[in-house]
Amino acid sequence: MNGETIIVERDSGVVTVTLNRPERKNAANGAMWQELYATVQDVARRRDDRVLVVTGAGGAFCSGADIGDPKGISGDSEDPPLTRMRFLGSVMLALFDLPKPTIAKVRGIAAGAGLSLALCCDLTVVSSTARLSEIFTRRGLSVDGGSSWLLPRLVGLHRAKELAYFADTLSAEEAVSIGLVNRLVDDDEIDAFVDDWAKRLGSGPPIALSMTKKLLNDSAAVSMAQALEDEARCQTVNFTTEDTREAMRAFAEKRDPRFVGR
Repeated sequence: MNGETIIVERDSGVVTVTLNRPERKNAANGAMWQELYATVQDVARRRDDRVLVVTGAGGAFCSGADIGDPKGISGDSEDPPLTRMRFLGSVMLALFDLPKPTIAKVRGIAAGAGLSLALCCDLTVVSSTARLSEIFTRRGLSVDGGSSWLLPRLVGLHRAKELAYFADTLSAEEAVSIGLVNRLVDDDEIDAFVDDWAKRLGSGPPIALSMTKKLLNDSAAVSMAQALEDEARCQTVNFTTEDTREAMRAFAEKRDPRFVGR
């Protein structure tokens, strides 16, 4: 379902979404937000889609929201600002809550809402060309796209305030050193690295991975007692699945399991 602003490719359970406005460093206009939202919902529904990779065309990830788009974030110039921002929130939440693993593959600039988009993915891999910025205050804005929630959990409250207040641009090395991203890979190796991670996740147990993601995403909002109860319920579900039975057989037979998602 290629669109006006994104390219969607599917290969053996891995869905790669490429933001495709290279002339604007993939700044996200209303059409891109709408197409991203529709694509994430589509991936959530498709059983054969196991992993989602988000990346950008032309050597950039996403330079942020295209504030020059006359139609605005929601794609409707008549929408009031709050409606537009709530739609942006819906896109980010759909990606964050997608019940399948997600990877951001970042080359070049990831700024503002573009950085938020990368951080909403479960895993963020950056190349040596990456530059990351919570650029909002330079534009007279406060953080959005979920960064107020994500940053403190990734790097701690004080470091999050530093990134948000000063809006400095981080190198790939700086980003990985503070724990903002998972891995730094040479630019000529990042495609192979992300492909490997995506294939490994795609061959994993979909139900168990989905519940693991939900447990981890919810962990900051629940007590230890509630986390243990949630884990017990999820594990009970796993014990009823064909995938868990297949994993036990594969272990006994000394082979790799073949997970099918049921």
